[in-house]
Amino acid sequence: MTLAPDIIELTARARADLRMGVPVIIGSSLVLAAETLSDKRLKALQIAGMPLALAITDWRARTLKARAYDTDLARIVVPSDAPVDWIAAIADPADDLNAPMKGPLQTLRDGNADDARLAIQLAKDARLLPAVVVAHLDAPVDYAAQHSLTLLDADALACVSATVSPLHPLVSARLPLEVSEAGRLHVFRPEDGGEEHYAIEIGMPSRSEPVLTRLHSACFTGDLLGSLKCDCGPQLRGALAQMGSEGQGVLLYLNQEGRGIGLANKMRAYSLQDQGFDTVEANHRLGFEDDERDFRIGAGILKSMGFSRVKLLTNNPAKLAMLAANGLEVVERVPLKVGETRHNTAYLATKAAKSGHLL
Repeated sequence: MTLAPDIIELTARARADLRMGVPVIIGSSLVLAAETLSDKRLKALQIAGMPLALAITDWRARTLKARAYDTDLARIVVPSDAPVDWIAAIADPADDLNAPMKGPLQTLRDGNADDARLAIQLAKDARLLPAVVVAHLDAPVDYAAQHSLTLLDADALACVSATVSPLHPLVSARLPLEVSEAGRLHVFRPEDGGEEHYAIEIGMPSRSEPVLTRLHSACFTGDLLGSLKCDCGPQLRGALAQMGSEGQGVLLYLNQEGRGIGLANKMRAYSLQDQGFDTVEANHRLGFEDDERDFRIGAGILKSMGFSRVKLLTNNPAKLAMLAANGLEVVERVPLKVGETRHNTAYLATKAAKSGHLL
């Protein structure tokens, strides 16, 4: 029996390392998150004469007019004397409009981009900007040992990245709510050290009948603060009220803030919206997809609770398709059209026009 961490545990460690600005090694590449890169570590790499590249997604590359020879990402050559601010300006679009000329940018055409691709996904999973500094290593195992760095096998990491971490029920307890005194909260913990997710069960819904269900992604600003920029808070309360009225239902509260990019990046997107970009354009300028959420998590929770058929409270067809693709029968889509304000009219229109929401 070994006490050494397996690939899942090493991946969790690597996410934490990137968030703290500590390098990790993926395959044969040294990787640092652009967002947390320090001047001290950058200078150490430059003094060592290591050729560096800044890997960004194709969405960010389009904004910068940089050629993405690797299709879904671009590897920008980092000048040997580039300061941290240069890298930050490429990774973060906050000052794009103030300083639009960032080039010319030279991007790599040759070499394998697989390590960089995995590194960008790891940065996303760490809720960081999807931009990483990478450098090739001839002896990655020795380098990791010399500098006490987390070393990830690229093939093993790719397998981890492609799957959803198993979720296990941790605890459940009775929770009387305003909408129903017959409430119960279930907490599910993933094996990969990620955020916990919750299921709020109203009444005692039959496992043999379709259950009224809502997959609700966490929204700190809307759910807790009553933000008028989105319709999340009214949707949360409206869904619970409908379940309370019917006497049964399950609301899944999934910790996928900001469509899966995290609260800090969501605030970055809000800042870009203040500059005139819509919600999808803001995500793209940051380097993210329209929606980074993974609704397989919700499907897994429902199945673990014994449900196989649902009446889904949603305006988002993607949720219907994802549940159906993961073994759940969606017998009905129940619209949830609440919460429109003068502050979010354009946001809702963008969701309908660009993300296919049925509003």
